[in-house]
Amino acid sequence: MTLEANIPYVDLTMRRPHLHRIPHASLPAPYSIRAYRAGDEAHWARIEHAVGEFATPEAALRRFEEEFGPHTADMEKRCLFVCDGQGTPIGTTTAWYGELDGAALGRIHWVAVVPEHQGNKLAKPLLSAALEVMARYHDEAYLTTQTTSYKAVGMYLNYGFEPVYREPACAEGWELINRLLGRRENGAEAKPT
Repeated sequence: MTLEANIPYVDLTMRRPHLHRIPHASLPAPYSIRAYRAGDEAHWARIEHAVGEFATPEAALRRFEEEFGPHTADMEKRCLFVCDGQGTPIGTTTAWYGELDGAALGRIHWVAVVPEHQGNKLAKPLLSAALEVMARYHDEAYLTTQTTSYKAVGMYLNYGFEPVYREPACAEGWELINRLLGRRENGAEAKPT
C-alpha cells in the first residue's frame, strides 16, 4: 500500500499574494508547452481521466464542456498543455479565474500530468508558464488542492503560495502537510534532530 493511500483526505486552499518574481523552471527535452486550441478538449479529458480525476474520459469531457465550453476564447489564452516529443499533450493546467473570499483572483486549475510522464520534471515548468500567463490578467492567484497531493503542495509552497485557513479542518490538514514535508509551522524546513 502506498503512503498516499494512508493519508487522510483534507481539502486545502492556497493563495499567492502577488504575481511578481515567478520562479523559472526549464522544460526538459523533448517536451514542449503550447496553448489550448480547438479540439484539445479530448486531450484534456484523457489527461484528467488518466490521473484519476474522473471515472471515464466521457465524464471528464462533460465536465470540460460544463466548465469551459462557453469560454473557449479564454481557454486559448489560459489553458496550457505539456506535449511529449511527438507533440501529444500529456499534461495540462489552466491559468483560470475565480473568486476567493469575495475577491476575484486568478486560479491555477486542473493541474495534471499523465502517470507515465510523472517524475520527468514537468510540473514546475508547467506551473511557471501558467503563472506567467496569469500575471497578464491578475495580481494574485489561488488554487485548491488536498493533503493526498502533498508533493504538489510542497511545490506550491516553494512557488510562493501560502496556506488559507477557511475552516477548522484546514488547520489539521496543514499540520499533516507540515509533517509530510518536514516543514515547521512557519513553512521553514524542519532540521533533523
